[in-house]
Amino acid sequence: MGRCGITSSKTVLVFLNLIFWAAAGILCYVGAYVFITYDDYDHFFEDVYTLIPAVIIIAVGTLLFIIGLIGCCATIRESRCGLATFVIILLLVFVTEVAVVVLGYIYRAKVEDEVDNSIQKVYNKYNGTNPDAASRAIDYIQRQLHCCGIHSYSDWKNTTWFIEARNNSVPLSCCKASIINCTGTLSRPGDLYSEGCEALVVKKLQEIMMYVIWAALAFAAIQMLGMLCACVVLCRRSRDPAYELLITGGTYA
Repeated sequence: MGRCGITSSKTVLVFLNLIFWAAAGILCYVGAYVFITYDDYDHFFEDVYTLIPAVIIIAVGTLLFIIGLIGCCATIRESRCGLATFVIILLLVFVTEVAVVVLGYIYRAKVEDEVDNSIQKVYNKYNGTNPDAASRAIDYIQRQLHCCGIHSYSDWKNTTWFIEARNNSVPLSCCKASIINCTGTLSRPGDLYSEGCEALVVKKLQEIMMYVIWAALAFAAIQMLGMLCACVVLCRRSRDPAYELLITGGTYA
């Protein structure tokens, strides 16, 4: 019964290490996705520290690949020192992922205030030219999120660009994709997206932050199982130095 339990623990541990390698790739992908998305929405953020959870999760992903390698070697060779190192590193990464979850919730709550404080400034900087960063950012989110203005398309009436243009029109990025020959004129409001962009930008950024939080929680749970299995192997090895090896089926001496 004891040998069955230790062999099962080692088998599960080897399998978990393979999962760690996959998790490393997934976490790095999630972190990179946050960075790429931030680049599209960075004009609506004044606090660059919002990227801290993404930076941490990429670092954790890189570390998980190394952990998987250490864990596989330590489990197959049944190295007590290797398994102890494996458990300690897993514990540190687990604590880091808990920190990612906490920071993720903190910055997720700050998203709405950040966007609310900056979106009006960005819209006031709009000049309608493609090389302008603020103009590109606004045209991008209006096309991608199917929105117009801050709360509605009528918000454009208060912008410097609208006042100077004097053509009673909003940017073409406000036009619905299904409408052909849309000119952005306010005299045809049915051609324009009616929903404002502020709420949609906040929702999008909060969703992205939740991806980071859920990824960290999921892999933290897997690491808990990994630590448990490694501890079972370590405890069994300490009590009985002679038991069946995972690969050879011989006796460890």
